[in-house]
Amino acid sequence: MALTESAELPLVEAALLHVASKDERPVNYTFEPPPGVPWRTGNYVDVKLPIRDARPLGDQLSIDVQGFEFLSAPSAFRDFQNTDAIKSAYHPECAALIKRITGASHALAYDHNVRSGAVERRTAEGVREVARRVHSDFTAGSGPKRARGELEAAGLDANRLFKQRFALINVWRPIVGPVVHKPLALCDARTVSPDDLVLSDLMHPGRKGEIYSLAPNPAHRWYYVPKMRTDEVLLIKCFDSDGGRASFTPHGAFDDPNTPADAPPRQSIEVRVLAVFAPDA
Repeated sequence: MALTESAELPLVEAALLHVASKDERPVNYTFEPPPGVPWRTGNYVDVKLPIRDARPLGDQLSIDVQGFEFLSAPSAFRDFQNTDAIKSAYHPECAALIKRITGASHALAYDHNVRSGAVERRTAEGVREVARRVHSDFTAGSGPKRARGELEAAGLDANRLFKQRFALINVWRPIVGPVVHKPLALCDARTVSPDDLVLSDLMHPGRKGEIYSLAPNPAHRWYYVPKMRTDEVLLIKCFDSDGGRASFTPHGAFDDPNTPADAPPRQSIEVRVLAVFAPDA
């Protein structure tokens, strides 16, 4: 699927935070680290780049080709301050959306992050800061490990399902819209070389995760959806067991130079969904 020529799309010039060196393995903590241990290690650099408006692309985008997709997806769910309600009501809604859009035979929503650009909101339990460092949520190693763990936790036959294609997909939605403060930039997965992906550790209470940070490359092509509304979502591919499809989609927040000074802080939620596909899909 060929995209509309980039030169025809509106764009903004803005900085995206990349890892500066491929020789160091960054470590990031999602909770207060032990005394004397820094919250983050690694050298990062802001790289000013053109970030193109993806709205005109419409159905030209595919999570299996570019690694992300933009959809109209109205939802009646509003209780984004209630973790239990998110798990019991919004997780199944996101799983159903992924099944409908991708044709997956199974879809399991297993985790979510509520994010806020406001410091005072982040005092609430489970609310995290907006992620500026461009990254992909899983690696070639951590993707299958997390998928197997979630299948087993759900009481499903991981050995059988692992013989089929599976993917990890984020459903990203604004909680308050339209989003003008720190919108989300996404990189066309086809423009990312394996050499651009830098293994990084993400420390959680009781476990260590592994993600990819991203090194700069002039070949990368970046997009965003301006003024996203609460009835719109982005689907972001974070892993795919089929190496012939988009697998790792770097993404991160940025400061839009057109943001008004009085713009409300961005609030958003991403739900992680494991999709499993029938053998003939």
